[in-house]
Amino acid sequence: MWWLHVALLCVPLLAVYLHIPPPQLSPALNSWRTSGHFFTFRGNHIFYKESVGVVGSSDVLLLLHGFPTSSYDWYKIWDPLTQRFNRVIALDFLGFGFSHKPRPHRYSIFEQASVVETLVAHLGLSEQRINILSHDYGDTVALELLYRSDHNRSGHITINSLCLSNGGIFPETHYPRFLQKVLKDSGFISPVLTRLINFQFFSRGIKDVFGPYTQPTEAEFWDMWTGIRFNDGNLVMDSILQYINQRLKHRERWVGALTSTSTPLHMIYGPLDPVNPHPEFIQLYQKLVQRSTISVLDEHVSHYPQLEDPTGFFNAYLSFVNSF
Repeated sequence: MWWLHVALLCVPLLAVYLHIPPPQLSPALNSWRTSGHFFTFRGNHIFYKESVGVVGSSDVLLLLHGFPTSSYDWYKIWDPLTQRFNRVIALDFLGFGFSHKPRPHRYSIFEQASVVETLVAHLGLSEQRINILSHDYGDTVALELLYRSDHNRSGHITINSLCLSNGGIFPETHYPRFLQKVLKDSGFISPVLTRLINFQFFSRGIKDVFGPYTQPTEAEFWDMWTGIRFNDGNLVMDSILQYINQRLKHRERWVGALTSTSTPLHMIYGPLDPVNPHPEFIQLYQKLVQRSTISVLDEHVSHYPQLEDPTGFFNAYLSFVNSF
């Protein structure tokens, strides 16, 4: 029977994979880690990196990364940002990058927003107005933070401005990749699949969300994969991916926060994005979020604009923050 043959094939593959150690950190990734710090959230160690930049400015910028990567997504624009802001802060969400990746665990956008609030309090910035720059998964965390801020929830961050980028904030215009759909909806099979994902499978999948002329190098692919494999992060991907279902369930709360806020808003958008495709996504954004300004980058830029066109991305963000 065909299923028996498949099972017999999977068993040795699984056995081999379980004994493959995670890849070593590259010098660049190791430097990022050693320059960072950790704080504790509900018993879990959360990684963050902070730089003190412009003297005489009190402006603070908080960077929120996307799925399935980490704070290292911001490395290409980190130095320019420190020349504009007094403090630049990025974290690895729970389950990502160098942070703890507990399992079993019910990962949620609500919890990640609480992680961010705890970091801000840890840094003594609870009374500070915070600028937020987010991407992908981080966009939804930012919208939960925006909701809490606008509703004056206890422990909330006071948001000075919010800039989103290429996040699936509208479920109706969001098209998850095939592997994401399989992992989030396959029940007991998902833990097996997460163990079978290897570098080749990962790199083939993620290259599809980069433009044909903006592909990462082999070393950059490895840095992404290494961040995922660190602390066995591949084994929690199915749990984290429940955020897609959470976006649908809580659409009114998060899209409502976006459409009703008086906080300065901006969207930086890579139009070749297959996850949030052009023009469907951006037309809906323009229709629903009329107070927001928008920067559409060059037509070759896809889902990771800060990595694919760091100069264009930085200039677009700089124009926004200098406009108010």
